[in-house]
Amino acid sequence: MTAIPLPVIDPHPQDPTEIPALQAEIRALARRRNAVILAHNYQRPEVQDVADFVGDSLGLSRQAARTEADIIVFCGVHFMAETAKILSPGKTVLLPDLDAGCSLAASITAEDVRKWKAKFPGYITVGYVNTTAEVKAELDYACTSGNVLDVIDAIPEDKGILFLPDFFLGAHVRRNRPSRNVEVWLGECHVHKGINPDTLEAQRKAHPEADVLVHPECGCAGQVIYAMGRGDISPERVHIASTERMIQLTKERPVKEFIIATETGIMHRMQQAAPGKTFLAADPEAICAYMKTITLPRVRESLVLDRFEITVPEDVAQRARLSLDRMVSLGR
Repeated sequence: MTAIPLPVIDPHPQDPTEIPALQAEIRALARRRNAVILAHNYQRPEVQDVADFVGDSLGLSRQAARTEADIIVFCGVHFMAETAKILSPGKTVLLPDLDAGCSLAASITAEDVRKWKAKFPGYITVGYVNTTAEVKAELDYACTSGNVLDVIDAIPEDKGILFLPDFFLGAHVRRNRPSRNVEVWLGECHVHKGINPDTLEAQRKAHPEADVLVHPECGCAGQVIYAMGRGDISPERVHIASTERMIQLTKERPVKEFIIATETGIMHRMQQAAPGKTFLAADPEAICAYMKTITLPRVRESLVLDRFEITVPEDVAQRARLSLDRMVSLGR
C-alpha cells in the first residue's frame, strides 16, 4: 500500500473580505473562457459557492460527461479530474492544485489489481471511483457510494466479485447483499477511517433527537449497525447513505438536528439545502487535507494560467472509459 504525505492545510488562504471580489473575478474568467467549475461536496465553502455544480463523485462525473464547456476546472482531487478527462476527452481539464491527491486511491495500483485478478479468474472487478485512471483501466465496473448496490445488482448472481479499494464500502456491500460472493481489498480513506466512534456516541447522547447520517465509507458504519442490532440506537434515526443521499435526507426528514459522519465540508451544502436545521460533526477532525488544498486564488490562477492541465494516456483512457460509462449509466 502506497502512502502519500498529507498536505498542510492553510486555514486562512485569503482575507475573508476579499472572497466576494475573488468569486466575481473567477465567474467572469469562467464566462470569458467558456469554462465550467465543478466542486466536490468536501471543498472549502467559498470554493463550493463559486462553482457551477457542487456534488458527489457520481453527479460531477455526469456533469463532466455532458458539459458543453471548453474547459473543466475540477475542484476536487486528482482521480476526479482524471475521470472528467476520460469522460470528456476533447475538453481541457484543470486541477487547481496538484497536491490534491487521495489516500484511498493510493492504496492500490494497477499491478495490484492484475495480481488479484489472477488469483480469482472469472471474477468481475468493481472499483470505487476513488482510484487512479490506471486502476480503472483494469476494472469491469466503476462505482460510487451512491450507486454501488445498483452496480452489484447489474452483475449476474453467479459471478464472484472483486471489490476495491475501500474496505468499509466493501463491508457495506457485503451487509446489504449477503448472498453475493464478494472479495474486498483492504484499502481505506484516512479521513473516514479516523472518524472516532466515541465522539459520534457522545454527540448522539447529547442530541438524542437527532438523526445520524453515516457515509458507508466510514469505519464507524459497522459499529453503528452493530449498536442498532443491540437496540442501543433506533434504526429510524440512523441512515447509511451516500453524500448526495445525505443532502436529500436533510430536506426530507422532519427532525431539526443531524449528526454527520463524513468529511465536514458537506455541512456547508447541507446548511444551504435545509436552512433552519442544525448539523453537528460526528468528528470535527474529519477534514480532508487534500480537498482543502484548493483555494479561490488557486482556482483563479488555474483559469488565468491553464494550471494544472490533467491528461490521461489514450490507451489507458480507452480501457478505463468502459468501466466509467457503466458507472454513469447506473443508479440515480
